Amino acid sequence: MAAPKSPRKGSLQFWPRKRAKKVLPRVNWNVIPTGSVKNLKGFIAYKAGMTSALVKDKTQNSMTKDKEIIIPATILECPPLKIFSVRFYKNNQLVKEILAGQLDKELKRTVKLPKKTPEKIDNIKLEEYDDISIIVYSQPKKIGIKKRPDLEEIGLAGSFDEKISFVKENLNKEISIFDVFNGWQIADLRGLTKGKGFSGPVKRFGIKLRFHKTEKGQRKVGSIGPWHPARVTFRVPMAGQMGMFTRVHYNQKIISLGKNPKNDNEKLKNIKNYGDIKSDYILIAGSVQGPAKRQLLITAPLRGSKDQLKKNYEFLELK
Repeated sequence: MAAPKSPRKGSLQFWPRKRAKKVLPRVNWNVIPTGSVKNLKGFIAYKAGMTSALVKDKTQNSMTKDKEIIIPATILECPPLKIFSVRFYKNNQLVKEILAGQLDKELKRTVKLPKKTPEKIDNIKLEEYDDISIIVYSQPKKIGIKKRPDLEEIGLAGSFDEKISFVKENLNKEISIFDVFNGWQIADLRGLTKGKGFSGPVKRFGIKLRFHKTEKGQRKVGSIGPWHPARVTFRVPMAGQMGMFTRVHYNQKIISLGKNPKNDNEKLKNIKNYGDIKSDYILIAGSVQGPAKRQLLITAPLRGSKDQLKKNYEFLELK
């Protein structure tokens, strides 16, 4: 009888399996295309929860074309962003950084603000640089989640002159989700998954349970390795941290964008573990990683999926 074979358990792409250092992950903004992007390539949002959305399916060749269907959706609340600083690059190297003029007091909870008056962008020789990006901060105080803002570096779309003009126009202003996502069809969502603490190899890697009369435990691997090499390799499924991992959901369909809801919209009130929606929000088809109140980074799609781009939903109401 031939030896039984099966694919290995647990992807080695996700290694090491430990808690992420940052809640909002870093992004290589240079590789993200700027096809449907006006200015910012991303936005900071907060997960409120899941709901059901009534939509009219207008997808070509769909079995439910021109019919009303109910699909699962996730509500992400998006309070306006503000510019914290501007970063100047030369040959992909950070050369200079300038703080914005008027900064909120809540930033003292996150970073140490300088006492000196920041340098103005008009006094900089722009010909010495070839690219810029901005560090933005969210305003979760407006939606009642917490007081400490989240900071993230976000890339800009367009030519160098267009990036400079956008920064000058919005240096001390609020940037809305409608200024960024108007016209987008799909988006990538980057953030941390739910933290589940210390877990065994069955839950962590999906290995099979051993025979019920097995000695020294059922929920473990049969052998952790040979005598030589006399060590346990990192490929062996072992117990450890589960969750709080950085993950990316690619090509999530955007159903709708919503303004600050009125008091009569009961569907956006009393969301479990979250509360009421008080600011602009975005509806995403399907589920999103993380628990309620988890901060996420919505970015332009890295590589658009034809199947997701084909989908066309006319949003009707929340159920």
